[in-house]
Amino acid sequence: MQLTLWTYEGPPHVGAMRVAASMAGVHYVLHAPQGDTYADLLFTMIERADHRPPVSYTTFQARDLGGDTAGLVIEAVRDAAARFAPDALLVGESCTAELIQDQAGALAKSLGLAIPVVPLELPAYSKKENWGAAETFYQLVRATLLPNVPAPGTPRPPRDPARRPVANVLGPTALGFRARDDVRELRALMAEAGVDVGVVAPLGATVADLRRLPEADLNVCYAPETALSACEWLRRTFGQPVVRTVPIGVGATGDFLRELAAAAGLDAPNVRHDASRLPWYSRSADSTYLTGKRVFVFGDATHACAAARVAVEELGLDLVGLGTYSRELAREVRATGTKYDVEAFVSDDYLDVEARVAAAAPELVLGTQMERHTAKRLGVPCAVISAPLHVQDVPARHSPQVGWEGANVIFDAWVHPLMMGLEEHLLGMFRDDFEFHDGAAPSHLGARAPVAALGVPAAAQVAPAAAVAAPAPGAPRWQADAEAELRKIPFFVRPKARRNTERFAAERGVADISVEVLYEAKAHFSSTPHSGTPQAGAHAR
Repeated sequence: MQLTLWTYEGPPHVGAMRVAASMAGVHYVLHAPQGDTYADLLFTMIERADHRPPVSYTTFQARDLGGDTAGLVIEAVRDAAARFAPDALLVGESCTAELIQDQAGALAKSLGLAIPVVPLELPAYSKKENWGAAETFYQLVRATLLPNVPAPGTPRPPRDPARRPVANVLGPTALGFRARDDVRELRALMAEAGVDVGVVAPLGATVADLRRLPEADLNVCYAPETALSACEWLRRTFGQPVVRTVPIGVGATGDFLRELAAAAGLDAPNVRHDASRLPWYSRSADSTYLTGKRVFVFGDATHACAAARVAVEELGLDLVGLGTYSRELAREVRATGTKYDVEAFVSDDYLDVEARVAAAAPELVLGTQMERHTAKRLGVPCAVISAPLHVQDVPARHSPQVGWEGANVIFDAWVHPLMMGLEEHLLGMFRDDFEFHDGAAPSHLGARAPVAALGVPAAAQVAPAAAVAAPAPGAPRWQADAEAELRKIPFFVRPKARRNTERFAAERGVADISVEVLYEAKAHFSSTPHSGTPQAGAHAR
């Protein structure tokens, strides 16, 4: 265990809380001291849940350590079963309680309750939150379905051709990144593909729903970090194929639909890439400035791999860093890094990640809540793509990451920080320009707009553009072809180009500015760091 200020994942019992808080009728008894009773804050403050998580604590104190702490476990389990009448009970220990070795799960099993009791053995000093969620979900599914497990080698009966295929969606949990919105999008995507959704679990599921899992024809592994072990057990035990592609981005959504159709025994789908506006946006003129932008990606394995693919293949960004804190899925992330010629790394040290971001000098960071802080300190635009998250990453509006609409959301979320950076860049360049100063009239009112009528102080008013553009006595004169060439430059940088060119000519004693002088001036100021042109990576400090 590592003591740290920030952490990407909590201890494994937090993962168990996420499963319990996602389901209805499941209660979690946690053997924990007073200091470990912070679950309410996680779910009601960050995710703004409208109910407290279904967790009871033994809440032992230091003075209890010399007495019967095991008795506290038995009392808490009995109280929770009587008070909340759950359909299933999870029993485990926090990292601190693990040290006193009361074996809370075994104590609860010995009570002989009429409901399923699932003891959780979650090693807090070697495993973390996502592993705890995966292990809890797997143990709960296994305990619920064990009475119905067929004999080894029993073939799965074929699907009635008159019935539409049914697929479970496994993996979405509380505190997952946009899980609620992704489930809604997945339902629409699968319905369009001709596949009905059976059970969504653990988010919103009951114990009765878990008993229905084997009725579906296949399982969609929406979140491998939390559902892959349960999906693989269902495949081995009930013969249900697993769809592993997570449809984040246009390309992955197409791959998901093809894999889903193959697993469901349907014809290959006619994938419509124009169902999302991302491809058109990324080809539009406004997006040309994205091409070659340096991007650094860090998050859980699923979102990091998906973000790398979207960045490189769908937005034309240059991937300069890729990492994850998901040790269990490190192989997949390293393979993605190899595919895009980047050496992927695995780390749960936010200071290490921060140092890698600074060294890579990206122009956009795609990361977690922690990388948002890092990017802000370095002055780099950032978009959050993965848990851990902040309350602002749980929007009230529909904001999925998967499917066609998810691709639209991704485009907006990633490009807007870059556009904001561009705007700030332009404001810095032209703050003192006569066309863009604070007292300039709005462009839609035209050049004749009375600036004074807009309430602009007299000191801030400037001469009309025509008067400013007139050459001063002794200033270089513009030849007609040079003026025509100057008009080809975008309007918002044209005044700057004019002034720079005239200064260039005056410093060299050139009386007439020709096209050749214009381009000599352009080459000079493009290669001079003091020309006012921002240099690559300058904003990264």
